[in-house]
Amino acid sequence: MAKQSNKARQKLVFKLEPGQTKPRNLVAANAKQSGAGSHKKPPAALRRAEKQALKKLHADEDKV
Repeated sequence: MAKQSNKARQKLVFKLEPGQTKPRNLVAANAKQSGAGSHKKPPAALRRAEKQALKKLHADEDKV
């Protein structure tokens, strides 16, 4: 079987009419509408951060 060169293959080209925008990624658009995105911290991480902040505040008061 003979190898085909890259010149023989037809490349995919989008032809846009004037005033027409490029095609959109529908998967990304649907994910954005559903509220997908960055995740919030779990409750345990928030609780730990609050405890650390409280300890730091208490330690600063002892130094004064």
